[in-house]
Amino acid sequence: MSKSASPTSKSVGTTDAHPQERTARELLTQGCPLFLGVDGEGAAHYWDSYEFAVAVVARDTQAEKVKLADTPYETLAGWCEYTQDERGWAVGPHVGGSLVDDLARRLNA
Repeated sequence: MSKSASPTSKSVGTTDAHPQERTARELLTQGCPLFLGVDGEGAAHYWDSYEFAVAVVARDTQAEKVKLADTPYETLAGWCEYTQDERGWAVGPHVGGSLVDDLARRLNA
């Protein structure tokens, strides 16, 4: 069997999106939504700035799109605070600031 025909090999340059990201891309208008983080229940949150909406995708890929206009949260920061209060963040949230700001916060913590 040649290396290219191996059942465990992958084509070079192939990028398979994580199942949660694939679901978010299907749900939102923006082709490449911004990954915000993973909440304490394991759901991934993706931001679509075009729709001003968040896709919340559970581990089993059950998903919902939440338009911020339909919530009491007027900003993405408000959504992130709400998520922190309700579920907590296991990873993230990755919003605002910069990598330098994130590193500075870690060093000062």
